[in-house]
Amino acid sequence: MKITESAFAGSLESSDLLVQIEPSSEGGLFIDLESSVEKQFGQAIRKTALDALEKMGVTSARLTLQDKGALDGVIRARIQAAVLRSTGEETIDWSRL
Repeated sequence: MKITESAFAGSLESSDLLVQIEPSSEGGLFIDLESSVEKQFGQAIRKTALDALEKMGVTSARLTLQDKGALDGVIRARIQAAVLRSTGEETIDWSRL
């Protein structure tokens, strides 16, 4: 999937995260993470985010995550929503995810 515009998903409520995705002018995937638990779980959050993007076929994007203690399922769901909003596609093959 090609990221064509900036999009958001999620919130800054407890146990959630705010995701912003935008096209990357450099190519490749870049993740900016802000989290109060980054020292303990930063690597796991980044891995979950990269996995979600790869499963959706995103190869070039800048992802900004503001984490408030979200679990893996929430991270994946918010990234999926942001990707769909940023591509303009209305349907997705959920069996790939």
